Amino acid sequence: MTAHIACSDATIIESLDGVRIVVHDFGGSGSPVLLSHATGFHAHCWEPLAASLARTHRVFGLDHRGYGDAETVDPSSISWRSYGDDALAAARHVSRLTDGAPIVGVGHSMGGASLLMAAHREPALFDSLFGFEPIVFPPPDPAAGDRPESPLPAGARRRRASFPSFEAALENFASKPPLASFHPLAREAYVRHGFKPSADGVELKCLPEHEARTYETGGTSGAWDDLPDVSVPTWVVSGAIAAFQPSAFAIRVAERIPGSTYVRYDEMGHFGPLERPDIIAQLVERTLASRR
Repeated sequence: MTAHIACSDATIIESLDGVRIVVHDFGGSGSPVLLSHATGFHAHCWEPLAASLARTHRVFGLDHRGYGDAETVDPSSISWRSYGDDALAAARHVSRLTDGAPIVGVGHSMGGASLLMAAHREPALFDSLFGFEPIVFPPPDPAAGDRPESPLPAGARRRRASFPSFEAALENFASKPPLASFHPLAREAYVRHGFKPSADGVELKCLPEHEARTYETGGTSGAWDDLPDVSVPTWVVSGAIAAFQPSAFAIRVAERIPGSTYVRYDEMGHFGPLERPDIIAQLVERTLASRR
């Protein structure tokens, strides 16, 4: 498989199994921050939040396998443990670049889960974790019956994968949920760094089937069993509670991690970090300042 041509802030590294992933250096100085993206997105979607945090931190972002500038892999090979491998490889890389300074991990959805897996395996790399609605599914409740089938895989497979131009893609996403509600810089970064030139215009870097398989395998990470052994100070953040959404089990994730803190913002939904990056940046900075 091939890796996409990375942009100028990118460094291609190998994940634990040799798959090529990418770490982007968003600049700044101070203690390091590592940003880990949600399913279907990539590191540059964090640009507005990275700009805020770079005032007092050196900020990095990770492209997980199959996303952004990372290597395209066979979707049938997807394992959520591999996303944990990617986060751990990126954290080791950031640690080497910053002389072993403890890392503040900030993750959204899948990216929150991958950081939890990495911190469980090598807690010494991390100062703290902030996970917005991390995808760590609790065991099913037999009394509740079967979980409804998620519409996300089918939606990913139907996703429009090509446009005549970057501008046409931007116009499309600016008028449709969920991206219509994103911070404008996050939405533009999604397109500028999530599509690549093709013979007929531009096309998604992330294969729709890869995104769909990521959704379908989200319950197989085993991360729930590891949560009681996570020793890194952790803040689990959610938007307003909604049935059958990650917000519905975020507090249970927090309760399972020793000493963690649960924070809820009712003015946000699942895409809170991409809609209101200012609020998430303020939470991170305020929390770190109080700890210092």
